[in-house]
Amino acid sequence: MTVSVVIYESPACPYCRLAKQLLARKSAQFDSIVVDSRELYEEMVARSGRDSVPQIFIGDRHIGGYDDLVELDAFDELEPLLGG
Repeated sequence: MTVSVVIYESPACPYCRLAKQLLARKSAQFDSIVVDSRELYEEMVARSGRDSVPQIFIGDRHIGGYDDLVELDAFDELEPLLGG
């Protein structure tokens, strides 16, 4: 089962790179949305309720940022969300 993973990110953000590296280690396919316009920024804030990057979604579930992703992984909750 393929689960949709979306990361709202900024190219200069080190936590965005770390989040993508963690997802890649889990063999997760993901779509990156570079928040480089006011419209995309407003979309991210409306969808997540947060104004910082990265903002990560797995399916319809808002995961949060990098720290939230790492916490899910530490408690062995990330792979089941990814369909593993």
